[in-house]
Amino acid sequence: MDTRYFTEEHEMFRKSVRDFVEKEILPYADLWEEQGDFPNEIFKKMGDLGFLGIRYPEKYGGSDLDVFYTVILCEELARGRTAGVALAILVQTDMATPPLAIIGTHEQQEKYLAPAIRGEMIAALGITEPGAGSDVAGLRTTAVRDGDDYIINGSKIFITNGVRADFITLAARAENTSGHQGISLFIVPTDTPGFSVGRKLNKVGHWSSDTAELILEDVRVPRANMLGAEGKGFYEVMKNFQGERLVGSVFPLAYAQVVLDETIQYVRDRKQFGRSISQFQITQHKLVDMATEIEAARELAYKAAWMFDRGVECVKEVSMAKAFATEVARRVSDECLQLHGGYGYMMEYFVQRAWRDIRMYAIGGGTTEIMKEIIAKRMGL
Repeated sequence: MDTRYFTEEHEMFRKSVRDFVEKEILPYADLWEEQGDFPNEIFKKMGDLGFLGIRYPEKYGGSDLDVFYTVILCEELARGRTAGVALAILVQTDMATPPLAIIGTHEQQEKYLAPAIRGEMIAALGITEPGAGSDVAGLRTTAVRDGDDYIINGSKIFITNGVRADFITLAARAENTSGHQGISLFIVPTDTPGFSVGRKLNKVGHWSSDTAELILEDVRVPRANMLGAEGKGFYEVMKNFQGERLVGSVFPLAYAQVVLDETIQYVRDRKQFGRSISQFQITQHKLVDMATEIEAARELAYKAAWMFDRGVECVKEVSMAKAFATEVARRVSDECLQLHGGYGYMMEYFVQRAWRDIRMYAIGGGTTEIMKEIIAKRMGL
């Protein structure tokens, strides 16, 4: 236990999450990957155990704990060997619901946040569009005021939980505005007339999660469903990115650690030229390099988490953590597949799934290139 960041209470929580993952997720990972889906009851089971409201107020069913409990959740979900399930859960806990907790009204929190914490409602985050990904200011979905309502038109893409969601935390802009001006956040129930799932997207990895294209045609939502102040949605999205990018650095590293541990066992067992390939110096050096890079990236992510938890300005550090961690995880998964040889390219081996899954994290939540742009600006370049 690293006592700089984790207490005995943290480790008790880790054990409870690990037990859940080993019982409720790991045994079904292969099946859910094959089916391209997993049961919604996983949300309810996790809600019952308090895993979905770690840092949210107790009055809405949360536990009001620190960010290192979230770090633990990420690390233990990685042991389930299905990044799709993990991402679906982390979208619920750290991407789609934080705006509700931070800027939502009491009524919004009672109606949407509390059921999401219990796992009775599933949330998705509706930001990315066909023409606006990292460029949030370029989104084109509109929300036009009509009396006490807003009428929303547009589309969203690459939306995790988009098929199964009960509501979307969605960004849209006022009519005749451009750039970051005029963007607002809305809670959009998915049973609202005019809302539809255009299609479930077929992905390289994360097979067990649903990723959707969403269509909004004259979707009417009441003014009461606006999150925060009108026209301030861009700033809230930017704030929300920090928590999203933090879990987007911790989880792929933990997933890479699982792959590395399995690869170490594989090279011990695999024989070539009359001896274990773990005895070859080149193999040992590769494994040492990977372990070192994971450790360095983990320390960077933990530092960013520590700053984030204390409300210290950490945009640069979070961006560094995500950029470095996701690239390390990419290299590790690729090298581990290489060490498996031909077997690594076979679908029955976990390493190929991890290789496919990890690739997404250098794209989602802001690409590595965007992270470097942010870091450069923070360096005054």
